[in-house]
Amino acid sequence: MNLICDSEDLDDYLAVSEEVDYHDPAIVRLSASLSEEGKDTIDFIRRAFEFVRDEIHHSWDLRSDRVTCSASEVLRYREGICYAKSNLLSAILRSAGIPTGFCYQRLTLGDTPDTGYCIHALNAAYIAELGRWIRFDARGNKPGIEAEFSLHEEKLAFPIRQEYEEVDYPVIYAAPNPKTIETLRRNTNCVEMYQHGLPQEL
Repeated sequence: MNLICDSEDLDDYLAVSEEVDYHDPAIVRLSASLSEEGKDTIDFIRRAFEFVRDEIHHSWDLRSDRVTCSASEVLRYREGICYAKSNLLSAILRSAGIPTGFCYQRLTLGDTPDTGYCIHALNAAYIAELGRWIRFDARGNKPGIEAEFSLHEEKLAFPIRQEYEEVDYPVIYAAPNPKTIETLRRNTNCVEMYQHGLPQEL
């Protein structure tokens, strides 16, 4: 897929915000620790991705009712849905000066279209050494979902099924989609939100 940036200014992909609050001391410490462990920038990005994928639980998998939104909340409680996890991964990478954006897919909520649709969030980072963006999905693996960090062939959590009218949006956004953030802000029960309250389109 040919990815499209919604801003030509890489600095926009380094912005701090209420949701991507990477000046939070815990995020600064985590980013520094992962950077020290990494052999180089690419290895650091991989480690950050794997940390969010593996160490931050997807709230639906837990059947947790907690709703997290900001990167610092997600790190504090070690859980969140894809919108929240993408905030944390963006914050970790931006803290280290790596431009990071938000990407989206439109997926069936269940296995088939009759279950309805939802917007799914993932990330992209600009790797200066390669001069290009790389997408990855830190949703969290489980049986049937195997997302990996790859510089060559994308290994995302969800392959798009065009016959089900699923969509892979090509845009890399500098800020999280307002609909996803508003969804996290207005809901107080994650299970109910996940079943009935996720946006169906950008």
